[in-house]
Amino acid sequence: MLIARQKRKENIVEYILYMWQVEDLIRAHQFDMARIRKNIVDKFDSKNGEQEEIARWYENLLQMMERENVKEKGHLQINRNQVNDLYEFHLLVMKSGQLPQYDTLFRQAKPFIDEFSAKAGGAGENDVETSLNALYGVLLLKLKGEEVSPGTLASVKMFSQFLAHLAHYYKQYESGKLEL
Repeated sequence: MLIARQKRKENIVEYILYMWQVEDLIRAHQFDMARIRKNIVDKFDSKNGEQEEIARWYENLLQMMERENVKEKGHLQINRNQVNDLYEFHLLVMKSGQLPQYDTLFRQAKPFIDEFSAKAGGAGENDVETSLNALYGVLLLKLKGEEVSPGTLASVKMFSQFLAHLAHYYKQYESGKLEL
């Protein structure tokens, strides 16, 4: 919760990827709050009752995942909404024509996004979600200690650059420093 809050303030892309990881952590702990508390919550060096707040946050996410029927796979609606908001912002940026560097990065990444989507059987509803899915997939492979091909790493680098700029402009837009 503390990490999520900080990531949301600083970088929307990192926040989304973090929240997807939290969903998978809850699944890995088989929705057992006692295990989550022992293996995750108790590891936080917190003060002023923050551990209880963190535990309640995990408990709420766990309950939401159960209610929304995403226990096996998929993402919470709140996380899907963040992805959709980011995609809507991407469309706004592209339509505005005000950020040519972003436009160039996206156009460079687009063939790789399309290729990944085709290989993954449509790994997202839009280019932003597809790029996020690719980054998250590589993150999971690395966490498992599995090898990632040089071609995949090159593609992911393109996704990362595109998404990094998108996150940067999104933060500026949210704070009122960018008008489109």
